[in-house]
Amino acid sequence: MSNHIYIVAGEASGEAHAARLVAALKQQQPSIYITGIGGDKMRAAGADISIDFAELAVMGLVEVIKRYPRIKNIFNQVVAELRRQPPDLLILIDYPGFNLKLAKQAKKLGIKVLYYISPKIWAWRAGRIEQIKRDVDHMAVLFPFEQEIYEKADVAVTCVGHPLVDAVHTELSKSAAREKFSLDKDIRVIGLFPGSRRSEISVLLPLMLEAAERIDKRHFPIQIVIPQAPGIDESYLQQYLAGSRLNISVIKDDFYEVIQACDAVVAASGTVTLEIALLGVPHFITYKVSPWSYRILKRLVKIPYVGLCNIVTKQPAIKELLQDDVTPVRLEQQLMDLLTHPQRQQHAENIRQQVKQALGPTGGAENAAKLVLSLI
Repeated sequence: MSNHIYIVAGEASGEAHAARLVAALKQQQPSIYITGIGGDKMRAAGADISIDFAELAVMGLVEVIKRYPRIKNIFNQVVAELRRQPPDLLILIDYPGFNLKLAKQAKKLGIKVLYYISPKIWAWRAGRIEQIKRDVDHMAVLFPFEQEIYEKADVAVTCVGHPLVDAVHTELSKSAAREKFSLDKDIRVIGLFPGSRRSEISVLLPLMLEAAERIDKRHFPIQIVIPQAPGIDESYLQQYLAGSRLNISVIKDDFYEVIQACDAVVAASGTVTLEIALLGVPHFITYKVSPWSYRILKRLVKIPYVGLCNIVTKQPAIKELLQDDVTPVRLEQQLMDLLTHPQRQQHAENIRQQVKQALGPTGGAENAAKLVLSLI
């Protein structure tokens, strides 16, 4: 009988990592049976998805509380599935609020647990390392500095490397990418990347649009591209775009080509900012949650940056506009700086080199798959 693996990915960036892992596992052991929580990317890679991750994708403490009954219901459903058909290995991907509780239940059921992509214990809630030590059999981490943290705490750990080092590339030039999406080659292109969760989009997209409208009205004509994140319907985005005078293209696939087509990008904090950096496109990071969530997080977070590029390079390489600074005027100013600064492209290339160096070894998904097969 073939091995059975259950994977839990609770939001878009985790699901993208999970899909690469599923594809690598299927390549190394074609008969392997993979089920779990995910989305279209995991399905396409060969996993049998019983619950769509869009049900779980919320951000911010207050926002999670609002959705708690539904999330709890899904949690109970997963525990019942694990009890009914115990897998050879449970792989938990990021999403710690949900996944660490699930690890505890799996431990009670005698199911081996691999945690792939560490909770950000180096940023906040360092005490979670004790939970991990108790309930997780092995950590597969992306960054070399994370491996050191777990080794010190005597937790079994492997640094498999960041899959984005290999995954982020495009064959297209900027002009070819624009041609592909029918964009005017003579008009500047701004990317508005408001996140992959509804709670992020509802807060950030209106502010980003207003900033873009200010640029279009006060400075020069622009074109807007907005990537449609997995798990987000275009109709959801259109409710924010309906009244806009801007020339806007919502693009569902070809994410790296979308980035490549841009002169500048404003992006919600997350994995996407690493992808933009690795393609050498000028960008900055923005984020805003409810005032209550922000007050609580500000007390808990122990590092000076929120952006992954800044965290991995240990310096403020990318500008961060957060919370009260996220206004149309400030977003406009920062975008204008990226669009008109004479050193913008050289600065973006320097950041690309620094981020690539900081991300460590290549072959991340394949290394993770080898580790999975060694554990089962």
